[in-house]
Amino acid sequence: MRVAIVGAGIGGLTAALALRRRGIEVEVYEQAPALTEVGAGLQLSANATRALYELGLGEALRALSCEAAGKEIRLWNSGETWKLFDLGAESVERYGFPYLTIYRPDLLEVLAAAVRTIRLGVRCIGFQQRETGVEVKFENHPPVRCDALIGADGIHSKVRQELFGADQPEFSGIIFWRGIVPMEKLPAHMARMVGTNWVGPGAHVVHYPLRAGRLMNFVGAVERADWKVESWSARGAPAELAADFKGWHDDVQALIRGMPAPNRWALMLRPPLERWCAGRVGLLGDASHPMAPFLAQGAAMAIEDGFLLARCLEQYAPPEALQRYERARSARARRAVIGSSDNTRRFHNPALADPAAARQYVEREWAGERVAERYEWLFTYDVTRAPI
Repeated sequence: MRVAIVGAGIGGLTAALALRRRGIEVEVYEQAPALTEVGAGLQLSANATRALYELGLGEALRALSCEAAGKEIRLWNSGETWKLFDLGAESVERYGFPYLTIYRPDLLEVLAAAVRTIRLGVRCIGFQQRETGVEVKFENHPPVRCDALIGADGIHSKVRQELFGADQPEFSGIIFWRGIVPMEKLPAHMARMVGTNWVGPGAHVVHYPLRAGRLMNFVGAVERADWKVESWSARGAPAELAADFKGWHDDVQALIRGMPAPNRWALMLRPPLERWCAGRVGLLGDASHPMAPFLAQGAAMAIEDGFLLARCLEQYAPPEALQRYERARSARARRAVIGSSDNTRRFHNPALADPAAARQYVEREWAGERVAERYEWLFTYDVTRAPI
């Protein structure tokens, strides 16, 4: 069997490595001329690290990341703090694997080194399915024949457009700011191995450490209607970022002051696809189930997709393998998409504007049993044993 993967992001590289570990021939085609990615952090909960450890990457990733001790909720203006949940040793004890925060380029570097061969600077422009295989067409590369084609090419997926037609994303009314802050630029009390989620009326901020605590990742989301560019590389003005979070706590202001060059992008929403696969062509990651980044599961879902896809292709031939993959993954991914959307309203609730109401709201929404209901089903999932 020969598999072609379009897209060398987290999901595509995970799928490629998992396939090669199973003795399946696979080639990865990436339109970028080099695997350089705009810097950003991401969170890998136990359901994701379980798969990465199974692929032999655990120790390499641990050396480049931070093992989060826990997560907390803080009020936007007062800084009052509530524990969301413990992680660290508890994550390993409860779920078998650590909860890591990692710089996205570091994760890609580890995955790419394990995959080894990636065809860069090759842009997919379409494909043609036949009963016995798929011919993939490229702008600057000869056509490729394969038994299965996987579109791991992100939210603007060419494979998805060819398979199911053009989508029509809708602006969410939220823009994101993100950037990396050197830890030495922050007050000493902020250098903690925890993830922090600040919630406020119409906005929220998330930050957590990277690279063994040398960096702090910053993500700020604010409700605005005047910026609709869906690009992770668009620069924003520091003064504009500061204005969006005027009146927020001094710790948030310290993060903003320490950020040399913030990026911003508009959050565009796409409805979940009813189908991910057709014949010998399938999708994974953001190409199939893009979600708002409010549940810290986008990377984890892509990793799970790639790992389980390889299991299906090891045991079944396409197109049956892709049908089984879709059935095994679609309900879980849809639930994650819905959970992310629900957190949009939870993090930005107007009740957070009033101090007394805000305390009651946080204590209700982040009570232990409600937190467990939102996260336990995510962290306990075992992609190495999930039925296919």
